[in-house]
Amino acid sequence: MEIKGKIKKISDTVQISDRFRKREFVVEYASNPDYPQPLQFEMVQDRCELLDPFEVGQEVEIFFDLRGREWTNPQGDVKYFNSLQAWKLVSEQSSASTSSPRSVKKSSASVPDEKPGWLENESPDDLPF
Repeated sequence: MEIKGKIKKISDTVQISDRFRKREFVVEYASNPDYPQPLQFEMVQDRCELLDPFEVGQEVEIFFDLRGREWTNPQGDVKYFNSLQAWKLVSEQSSASTSSPRSVKKSSASVPDEKPGWLENESPDDLPF
């Protein structure tokens, strides 16, 4: 899933346990400009650093997964929790200067465009079997 909004708050990274850490941020989502909604997202583990180059007030596109959990309290009541787990952020300023959405996704990734050396000597009819 993805949405666009303005960063309202960025929290520090919190170490939850030896093997788990998360960082939360709030985005003002204005599908209806008269009633903007503050949405809290989280980034976990090695994705926490993805927030470093962003600032409060910046327009961003957030790519995220919707997560849900079920928990039974000591009294036996079942409670449900949802979280928005972001995995990618793209600055709207950088995407505004790009002509197509495909090139935005390509430019936000750090994947080289060149072929590996072992592919250069291959011919289309050179099958390994």
